[in-house]
Amino acid sequence: MTKYGYTGNIPTQSNGNNTGVFSITEINKLIENGQWTLQTLNVEYLIVAGGGGGGSDLGGGGGGGGYRSSYQSDSYSGGGASVESVVKVYPATNYNVTIGGGGAGGSASGYTRGASGSNSSFTHKDGTVTSLGGGGGGAFSNSNGITGGSGGGARGNYTPGSGTSGQGFAGGNDRGGDNGNGGGGAGAVGIANGGAGQYSTITGSSTPRAGGGGGGGDYDAPATAGGVGGGANANAGTGTVNTGGGGGGGAVNSSAGAGGSGVVILRYPNTYTISVGAGLTATTTTSGSDKITTLTAGSGNISFS
Repeated sequence: MTKYGYTGNIPTQSNGNNTGVFSITEINKLIENGQWTLQTLNVEYLIVAGGGGGGSDLGGGGGGGGYRSSYQSDSYSGGGASVESVVKVYPATNYNVTIGGGGAGGSASGYTRGASGSNSSFTHKDGTVTSLGGGGGGAFSNSNGITGGSGGGARGNYTPGSGTSGQGFAGGNDRGGDNGNGGGGAGAVGIANGGAGQYSTITGSSTPRAGGGGGGGDYDAPATAGGVGGGANANAGTGTVNTGGGGGGGAVNSSAGAGGSGVVILRYPNTYTISVGAGLTATTTTSGSDKITTLTAGSGNISFS
């Protein structure tokens, strides 16, 4: 290295690290030889999409939003999958984050299915992690549930929406009569009740998210509950905000509940500071040697310094 001439503190180089002050010529030479290492930091994430809306008029519950976790202390990601790998980002580099909204519940005036939730995503050094919106629940006019992160529940014994591998489970279709079935959740298949959500401790406390909405029932059917989503029957419930819960199916001649919005939670070393763009809503806390940033709405860029 001495043939290039140093411009400041004597730099040092290894396969995993470059420190000190290098001249432009030295940097270009190292890049050519594949020896220039850019600093990165590890980020663990929990990404939950918006939940699907329930179907109207004895409709199925909405599916929970797709659920993906790389927090290594969690037991599972969504759909019973193993926790994903930690990702890396470069400091002083913009990365996009998008928080998905919940899908609208079906309208009684049109006997419509619930709308699917919107995707949530986080871009990192090597690509983008995307969780898919939960599927809408079936209704009188179209009794099949919609496929999504977790699938929407069917009306009666029609076809439920499928879940997405590594994100959530299918909705249900085995409830008696013409009653609605529960939407699938990140932790379990929907039956009459919505499928259970999945638990994560990324924020420091164990919290379930992305449960399916409960299926809508007639006057004689027992009320059903949502798995961190909306209860259903005479009171179609709305999915819980920032959990990606599915909306509850509507009762007889009734509209259904909307899905809950999603969330993106990032955990990273507390030696770094995050900058959050104007299009995003976020809060940051510290836990031991980590910072935890919870992004609850919007779409925009973040960076670390």
